[in-house]
Amino acid sequence: MMLRLYGLLVALITMSACNGTAQEVILTNNGRSDYKIVVPKEPTAIEQRSAKVLQSYIQKVSGVDLPVIPETKNTTTPSIYIGHTAKGDRATKGKMADEASLFKTDGKDLIFCGGSGKGLIYGIYAFLENYLGCKKLNSEPALIPASKKIRIPGDIYDERKPQFVYREVYYPASHDAEYLEWNQLQRLDDLWGIWGHSFNKLVPAQTYFSTHPEYYSQVGGKREATQLCLSNEDVFKIVVAELKKRMAKNPDAMYWSISPNDDAGNCTCDKCKAIDNKYGGVPSGSLVNFVNKVAAVFPDQKFTTLAYGYTHKAPKNIKPADNVYVFLSDIDAYRDKPLAEEGSAGAFRNDLKAWNALTNNLFIWDYIVEFTNYLAPFPNFPTLAPNIHFLKSNGVKGIFAQGSGDTYGEWAELRSYVMAKLLADDKADTKQLISTFLKDYYGSAAPSLQQYINEVQDRLLSSKRKLDIYGNPINEWKSYLSPESIEEYSTVFDNAEAAVEGNPTLLDRVTRARLPLEYVVLQQARFYGIEKHGFLIKDRSGKWIVDPKFAEKVTRFVANCKKAGVTELAEVGLNPDQYQEEWNGIFKDGAIPTKALGAAVSLQYGFTEDYPAKGTRTLTDGNRGYTDFSYNWLCFYGLPMVATIDLGKSTTVNKVMMHFLDDPRHWIFQPEKVTVEVSTDGVKYHAMASPLSITNTADDVLAVKEYSLANTHPSEQIRYIKVTANNLNAVPSWRYRANKKPMIACDEIYVQ
Repeated sequence: MMLRLYGLLVALITMSACNGTAQEVILTNNGRSDYKIVVPKEPTAIEQRSAKVLQSYIQKVSGVDLPVIPETKNTTTPSIYIGHTAKGDRATKGKMADEASLFKTDGKDLIFCGGSGKGLIYGIYAFLENYLGCKKLNSEPALIPASKKIRIPGDIYDERKPQFVYREVYYPASHDAEYLEWNQLQRLDDLWGIWGHSFNKLVPAQTYFSTHPEYYSQVGGKREATQLCLSNEDVFKIVVAELKKRMAKNPDAMYWSISPNDDAGNCTCDKCKAIDNKYGGVPSGSLVNFVNKVAAVFPDQKFTTLAYGYTHKAPKNIKPADNVYVFLSDIDAYRDKPLAEEGSAGAFRNDLKAWNALTNNLFIWDYIVEFTNYLAPFPNFPTLAPNIHFLKSNGVKGIFAQGSGDTYGEWAELRSYVMAKLLADDKADTKQLISTFLKDYYGSAAPSLQQYINEVQDRLLSSKRKLDIYGNPINEWKSYLSPESIEEYSTVFDNAEAAVEGNPTLLDRVTRARLPLEYVVLQQARFYGIEKHGFLIKDRSGKWIVDPKFAEKVTRFVANCKKAGVTELAEVGLNPDQYQEEWNGIFKDGAIPTKALGAAVSLQYGFTEDYPAKGTRTLTDGNRGYTDFSYNWLCFYGLPMVATIDLGKSTTVNKVMMHFLDDPRHWIFQPEKVTVEVSTDGVKYHAMASPLSITNTADDVLAVKEYSLANTHPSEQIRYIKVTANNLNAVPSWRYRANKKPMIACDEIYVQ
């Protein structure tokens, strides 16, 4: 008996046993072959394409161009049968699961069959990889070994079936059609008529809100254009009409999303609240009720909705209809540990269990990249296989693995490849997948790159830091991305580049892989500013100026980003040119002189520990903040900032100046009032100037606002300065969110 198992994509393998030793099949030998490729008399489009793909790759491997002919009663062996030939139908008895594939030998004949969808072409590509040694690692052309003699083992019965009905890895390679089919992946653009957050697509606020505010959520007693009022009958009619129109234009779409916008603010009107109370007291009750109602109008269509944000909890006493698929998000989980173990994933595990009890149509929206910094090192490889296995074992039918999307992100090629293989076989060895890919894609640089991956991973784990999809490499300056670690990583990359110096293609790939490390250096330089590892140095006169070498680093980084296909650096982030412009502005602003540099700071109320920056030193380190609140800003959540600065000795003060971040999208607002008091002894204080009153405007424009107060008595001697910035009492109604307090963020208190 001979049993042969090839490849990593196997979801279902059935091997047949034969007595004796099977004779191998010689497909081509020294540029010759007796084989022909046989298709049905009236082949379908996918049968024709499968035959052409197989013909093309056999020719590229061996130099032999096999003829493609229709099947007849007189077709003779040896032949390769494709699709619903008479021989193929006998092999499968006419029945195969959706998207399944079968490759078997029958004496000297080879037989390829496939279930509905793309099963047949999936089987062809599996054969090319697992039996001919071809590899499709990225959107670039496949690696094809040259072989004059193609040998195929005898007695093969290789049947495969995808383990998920929906499989997507959202990286740039997904735009390559062959890459998708080779790796049995799908793409949301090809499957969904409407994708993701869709309320505003179905009932646009810009069209209806001014005349029909009742179509939208009642939030805090007022109608707001955040979400839809799902108890409003007119909303239901508009959604149905819009779907009918879109379905007519896109009849091939498989799914239609009816999902809340990416925001808070669900409707709490009496009718919606009553529906929610009926179904467990959670907002998902009115959502499932509404989606079921729409799904009943279109029983032959499939709908998806999101269990995300305020709808993450499953309702009670109601189940999604049979043609409704629930997309559950695991967005709140850290990624340094698998979902089955990670403490922050506890709520997700509970949600998964609860939704599983209601529906067999459960998809997962998973996250495998740092959204706030697509290029940031994100050492999550050890969690990928355990997570997929955990989801599969809990009845999940589909996974959307969200990476950096259309733009290049950290290890985009590698992570996409590994995820594709794991979605096909969750028991595949991740370490082996990584090792194989590095050797095939980076050549002699592979050992150094493997060393880098291992070192970053080991240092993350030893640091005990959490891996957050909304993290920031700047905040890891004390852990696995410390300057000392970065220096060692850089040496490893130097070795990788040296190993492929004579090969421009491999050198470009290594340069692309190094972008995340360069990005960390640039980003952390903003944090360090005038300090060591910062972008500013002192000239001979003692003035802070931009380090010319650093300016060159930015220019080189931007050029390499463009070459690598980086189109944005974060979700809704800057493109490389904008990043250069941002740096140009930072260079222009430079350092602001301050008498408070390095001065001691005491606080009456504690700052937000989630964003510690440099602690109280943040307010006097001489480094200004930019538009990212997670570093160089000291944040106060629901509390005022009352900061007292000790200048160390008495001096004259002309003015006190500071910046506050205006970032309503993250519930960061301007203080409503700023007061500056001064003292000589730290006991008796008096106002330095009249307080500043500030009005927060109803917009979501991200900006850094500068405020200054001039001393009404500039000749007086001052040692202590107390700055009080009063927070808002509550989040403004135009950015309302229940249980959310306003935050203020200050970067520096400049004394001049």
